[in-house]
Amino acid sequence: MTDPLAPLLELAGVAEAVERARVACEELRWHEAYRRRWREVRAEAGLRATQASCAVEGVRVPLSLVRELATGGGTAPVVTGALGATVLVEQWMPALGARGAADLPPLRQLLVRVHVAATGGWLDEPSVGRLRVVGPPQDLTGLGPALAGDELAARVDLLDRTVRTTQVPALVVAAVVHGELLTLRPFTAANGLVARAVARLLLTARGLDPTGSVVAEAAWAGALNPYLGAAAGFATGSPQGVAAWVRAYGDAVVVGADEARTIADAVLAGSLG
Repeated sequence: MTDPLAPLLELAGVAEAVERARVACEELRWHEAYRRRWREVRAEAGLRATQASCAVEGVRVPLSLVRELATGGGTAPVVTGALGATVLVEQWMPALGARGAADLPPLRQLLVRVHVAATGGWLDEPSVGRLRVVGPPQDLTGLGPALAGDELAARVDLLDRTVRTTQVPALVVAAVVHGELLTLRPFTAANGLVARAVARLLLTARGLDPTGSVVAEAAWAGALNPYLGAAAGFATGSPQGVAAWVRAYGDAVVVGADEARTIADAVLAGSLG
């Protein structure tokens, strides 16, 4: 059977983006901190990924607040939800050095569970963990019209089948899932939070970032308009738009690997906040 994502590897600059991301993650893997203290690095990366993902949503908070929320203090519903999504996806991440493929739920079930974690404290209950049946999404309104009802469900199921069958590199899988979720906006709200959390999981579960500490979200938080512009290009489905999105994704992973290296340095130095 033909791999549905294989043609993307022939698009301009995609193979090079895959290689840049692979090299960045491979070099990161050999940092001294990952020998014995990878759990600390991954946990800190999760806090920073949460902070950056919230910033993309327009909710900018200091890292100290994210730390406080992680220990059960403070009140900030959207940030608490984003942190819940981070904690959940990290539970599915394989341990560094683990053998065999990660055992993930089917994508639709995964999306629902991450959405519940991300929105259970602030979104209206009828919308929590449920694909939109009618009406447009409340977020990411600049990415064009979004499907609903049976058409939306069919596209999510198609994405699920694609993820289960494709053998293309993890960067391409994560980029496609992330871009497709921004395009479809399957939930009433928090679609970006869910897309970024699930994509982070896929980078680790599919072996590109076995450390689980790459913070690609840092690149997007620092360049929101390019992020949304690239997502809009992906949403058109044009070869140029899809290629530009995957290339930008590779660049974000390289930035995220640099951020992970900074975290690993701080863990070794005992200088985390």
